Amino acid sequence: MSRFLTPHAAELPSTVPFTGPETLERRTGVPFRARLGANESLFGPSPQAIAAMERAARDVWMYGDPENHDLKQALAAHHGVTPGHIAVGPGIDGLLGLVCRLTLGPGTPVVTSLGAYPTFNFHVAGYGGVLTRVPYKGDHEDPDALVSTARSTGARLIYLANPDNPMGSHHPASVIEGMVATLPEQSLLILDEAYADLAPPGTVPAVPADHPQVIRMRTFSKGYGLAGARVGYAITNPELALAFDKVRDHFGMGRIAQAGALAALQDQGWLRSVQDRTVAARTRLSAIALANGLAPLPSATNFVTVDCGRDGDHARRVLAELGRLGVFVRMPGVAPLDRCIRISLGDDETLDILEEALPLALKAAG
Repeated sequence: MSRFLTPHAAELPSTVPFTGPETLERRTGVPFRARLGANESLFGPSPQAIAAMERAARDVWMYGDPENHDLKQALAAHHGVTPGHIAVGPGIDGLLGLVCRLTLGPGTPVVTSLGAYPTFNFHVAGYGGVLTRVPYKGDHEDPDALVSTARSTGARLIYLANPDNPMGSHHPASVIEGMVATLPEQSLLILDEAYADLAPPGTVPAVPADHPQVIRMRTFSKGYGLAGARVGYAITNPELALAFDKVRDHFGMGRIAQAGALAALQDQGWLRSVQDRTVAARTRLSAIALANGLAPLPSATNFVTVDCGRDGDHARRVLAELGRLGVFVRMPGVAPLDRCIRISLGDDETLDILEEALPLALKAAG
């Protein structure tokens, strides 16, 4: 361990929240035929976004606009808020890290769900926060328990994803609005809405952008199909949005990413087509699971979480066998959620590969 690390950094485990599919391919020597583990959009981005990024590539010798001006203006108009309510960053993952940097010190209490999105936990640990994890209630995160635990621990941050990753479940808007109404005075709610563009109507709550205790996270990685461009944004009160300027990388958003996101936002027709294909792919993927004796959970996202019907060891064997057959999927990391595997949606060609491989993987897994 380098002697130049801080004591806190030296004590952190040398782990990352996710192992990338490229790493797995290098490790096993097996190329993936179906990339269904990272919740990317196999439907791709808008052709208008691709064209905009191709044009922007000619100017890549220049830094991107450090204020993200045009994108912030467009996002503000899209959501009916002012540009002062918007903070742009390198995906939700990057924004989560900035929020933790702004709000946490050694020992600061934080509340999340046991098994929820692990990148948030990664950032909390990196800044010395102390996590309390609340169990899921069935296949859903438990807003009441999160609030109650935040009140008893004095938590500064509460993390909730709606729709949820890794289970694909969601709460209706009224449940989230009720949660916001009961937030402890000292707590800031990070509402991760990465999958909101693909969720059923009635999922997105009516929370004023000026609310002093809520920060909403959105992304271009899912419905808009720009995961590789790394563009996310937060909607929150102007005081908190402005605070990001204290710690963010002001040249962290490249010109190509900014141009692609702006063009994608302007092509809502493409997003609607992706939403339609998402519904159709959910139906087909669920049917594949049912045909193999598995239980697909209701999904409000671009993936379907599939209950393998036994324990985590069995689900891990299924996942490993799928990998050996060239199908990349992931699974929740903690019990009892780890009885499941999580399969991203894909086009018909990709789901054909899954349909062929799944019964073979189940047989090999025993």
